[in-house]
Amino acid sequence: MNKPVVLPWARPLWQRLVMQHQQSKLPHAILLSGHTGIGKSEFAHAFAHLLLCHRPVNQQPCGQCRSCELVSSGTHPDQVYLHPEEQGKPIKVDQVRELMSFLHSTAQQGGYRVVVMEPAESMNINAANALLKSLEEPGDNTLLLLVSHLPGQLMPTIRSRCQQVTFPFPDHAIATAWLAEELSLSHDRAEQLLSISQGAPLKAKDLFQRDLITLRASFMKSLGDLLKARITAVAVAEKLYKEDLLQLLEWIHSLLVDIVRLQADDQALSISNKDMQKMLSAVSNRANAMQVFNLLDHVQSERVSLLQRHNPNRQLLLETLLLGWVKLVR
Repeated sequence: MNKPVVLPWARPLWQRLVMQHQQSKLPHAILLSGHTGIGKSEFAHAFAHLLLCHRPVNQQPCGQCRSCELVSSGTHPDQVYLHPEEQGKPIKVDQVRELMSFLHSTAQQGGYRVVVMEPAESMNINAANALLKSLEEPGDNTLLLLVSHLPGQLMPTIRSRCQQVTFPFPDHAIATAWLAEELSLSHDRAEQLLSISQGAPLKAKDLFQRDLITLRASFMKSLGDLLKARITAVAVAEKLYKEDLLQLLEWIHSLLVDIVRLQADDQALSISNKDMQKMLSAVSNRANAMQVFNLLDHVQSERVSLLQRHNPNRQLLLETLLLGWVKLVR
């Protein structure tokens, strides 16, 4: 039976929390926050597994006891994974109310009761208020692991009732080596994937496994064609609006950040999208810095809006941003 793997850059944090557990100093709630794609969710599930294991070995779940079997099959009665019922939807108040009875019941396997909530910022206001009551009066041997990509969107009263833990961003060399081994890639290929994923190895792995590299290549070509007036913003938006819009906005955002870097220092060493250096250099030489920052703010605003589950006219949103991209050089 497979045991959870602690990602190499998270081992110091793992040891710290294990030590707290061994000293009976674990809080009732931990807010695990950090960048998307660096392993917060995997860490939370692995730590939940460790707490539920009856016979841990070397700070790892044994993988063989009855409790480990239940965790691996997804049927452990003392573990709850709370997440939106549909992608892009909020965690609802009814889901949190159901959680309350679980938190105050007796552990069926005689140990911890563990909840992993992800993403915690997806709770609507009623769900967040309901959770506050559980955080104020948690049961014994109970741990809530709140995983958050945007902790600033959580109610301050929820943040204040959790032990706040910032998940470590991986060292570049360690992340590259891990990604190369994980996907059986050359060092150079792994480094390229990591670079275009802003150094987030789980995001890079997802990019590779979902073949989003093909979509990215098509998107980048379209952006180049727009600058050369070979295609219109309307045509590109019509072609791409059904794709992963958050991912497209993330790529535009990354390009604009690279342009800012190039305008501040024309050395290309610090840019993420090194494969697009020629296009980025051309834009940075012609674009007005204020326009770049304005478009960057606009893209970020739309990203946050999407993460908050607003439902825009996708094609119009994309058209508007693409027109802003073209205006950088005209």
